[in-house]
Amino acid sequence: MAEAVVGIIGGSGLYDIGGLEDKTWRRVPTPWGEPSDELLFGRLSGVQCVFLPRHGRGHPTSPTHLNYRANIDALKRSGVTDVISLSAVGSLKAELPPGHFVVVDQFIDRSFAREKSFFGDGLVAHVSMAHPVCTRLGDALEAAARGLDLPVTRGGTYMVMEGPQFSTKAESELYRSWGCSVIGMTNMPEAKLAREAELCYATVAMVTDFDCWHPDHDHVTVEAVIKVLLENADKARSLVGQVVPAIGGARADCRCGCDHALDNALITAPAMRDPALVAKLDAVAGRLLGM
Repeated sequence: MAEAVVGIIGGSGLYDIGGLEDKTWRRVPTPWGEPSDELLFGRLSGVQCVFLPRHGRGHPTSPTHLNYRANIDALKRSGVTDVISLSAVGSLKAELPPGHFVVVDQFIDRSFAREKSFFGDGLVAHVSMAHPVCTRLGDALEAAARGLDLPVTRGGTYMVMEGPQFSTKAESELYRSWGCSVIGMTNMPEAKLAREAELCYATVAMVTDFDCWHPDHDHVTVEAVIKVLLENADKARSLVGQVVPAIGGARADCRCGCDHALDNALITAPAMRDPALVAKLDAVAGRLLGM
């Protein structure tokens, strides 16, 4: 039985993971271009981990211009089986104040300027996104957060906006009327691509502020938001240190079916598939393409 390899995508303010041993930064080339940064390989509590700073160290890349396909391909190409995504977000609910963590289970994707699939003309595929988060990983994250006494809510909808500007008040109120819990700019198409790559994926949304719907929003300073962001990053490191041993070790097939998401997704007949696109899919879909 294969060993789990845990991929960690760090969001704003989180550029490294404490406690990693045998650390080495390594460039991972992909057919989709360059990932956001080199990947940090190491072992945490004996579990092999691969860390990727989503925006690059020092945050040089905006959410719109992230190469999401290269990021996910690089993780898959590095042997990752399970992905923990950590993201700074705004809150759309009064009961989710700054400093709160949300293990989300749904997304609404309102981004519009990003490449959202590894597939396309020459090899078409349609994966299910009805349940976009791996329940097994969500369970482990919730248990780890509660074990650390972190303020955490299990379940909620992450509204993904394009950015880089924040919402208008009218938009914020619209998303609240939809029942969304938090708002951010980065988890789509990340979650869609992870599903296409047959990776188990779960998100921890870390609240830094109330979105502009809140009456106190105009009184929040940049310094206050950064303070919460850095505090959240410290908590996230503790959370990763707790959850990685829980999901590491020998790994059976995912009970949610994440690692077989492509089984009934490829539509294009083998004789009609574009060889150039097939070659680019060696890491993402090699299991089904005989590569």
